[in-house]
Amino acid sequence: MSTIASVLLYVGSTVILAWGIAHIIPTRSVISGFGTISQDNLRIITMEWIAEGLMLCFIGALTLFLTLSGGPQSVIIASVYRICAIVLIVMAVLSLFTGARTSIVFFKICPAVKTTVAVLFLLGTLV
Repeated sequence: MSTIASVLLYVGSTVILAWGIAHIIPTRSVISGFGTISQDNLRIITMEWIAEGLMLCFIGALTLFLTLSGGPQSVIIASVYRICAIVLIVMAVLSLFTGARTSIVFFKICPAVKTTVAVLFLLGTLV
């Protein structure tokens, strides 16, 4: 694996892992921003908020582990990076039509972060 590929994959992995952690940390304040809602809705929003953060952390940890183990040395490992990129693009599109339409800056930049990391993963498997 080339040095450029390694850098692209390390950067993408650490950015999305950090983004996932940054997503989970403010959960309490994000949920409180919804005001008075039913206990069921509170639980559902909390679950979904944490689930997205965990998904981002999983993608970051998985790709970081693969990069530390030598990067896309096989077709299977390269495919895992590409599948992660596709999942991030799907999540970016979802964010684009939901959270990014709010006035909250964190939500507005989320599609760009996910798409950028997806591009880094794809380029990391091609160079």
